[in-house]
Amino acid sequence: MDDDDLLRYSRHILLEEFGIDGQARVSAGHALIIGAGGLGSPVALYLAGAGVGRITLVDDDEVDLTNLQRQIAHTAARVGQPKVRSAAIAMGEINPTIQIDTRVGRADAQLLDELVPQAQVVIDCCDNFATRQLVNQACVRHGRPLVAGAAIRFDGQLSVYDTRNDASPCYACLFPPDAQFEETRCAVLGVFAPVVGTIGVLQAGEALKLLAGIGEPLAGRLLMFDGRTASFDTLRVARDPGCPVCGTRHPGGAHGA
Repeated sequence: MDDDDLLRYSRHILLEEFGIDGQARVSAGHALIIGAGGLGSPVALYLAGAGVGRITLVDDDEVDLTNLQRQIAHTAARVGQPKVRSAAIAMGEINPTIQIDTRVGRADAQLLDELVPQAQVVIDCCDNFATRQLVNQACVRHGRPLVAGAAIRFDGQLSVYDTRNDASPCYACLFPPDAQFEETRCAVLGVFAPVVGTIGVLQAGEALKLLAGIGEPLAGRLLMFDGRTASFDTLRVARDPGCPVCGTRHPGGAHGA
């Protein structure tokens, strides 16, 4: 790191647990963010500010006027632009020294099999169950840690699924792919704007901990947030040996399929 880097990241470097070594790992790191909306906006901005060396953004949507209530990476001037490009502008204004890659498109299995192996951490900020399952499957397949968040109405949740640890569950252990449930969308049910900010900021924190190699990531625990009471609850979650996604994985996180 040069003098500018030491100054830019000095508040992280001053942290005893973080230091120069942690910042160096972050600066050499690559994060893949799926979704550039309510959750993806704070994740992208905080990871850019923290100096993650390479960040890849995936989203197929465009900025809409209704997004601006909560999706803080976007502006009224960028309504109609692809969200990933709008977010990349905001990230670049915060930190022009990092590499930002954008993909306008849906995170399907083919794209995930291309991008997930390149990243050191994957942050799921999407808004639908089917994509969450595809992201989880790709992370299990390629042995990458997944930071998954969700928010609707006044409620949010967050966990880290790291199947490099044999005891750690994957997303499908908690939310089976064949589960029958009613899809919830903020366009129909609404969402309290600060809830997505709260969960997104926590996702960024978990991703940075994984990249820097510090702290205790939220693996094996599901964090629940209630925006009505500003309260958090944490549930212990276990791996399902019969999970159709990770149940037959080999030691080290590779799936047996």
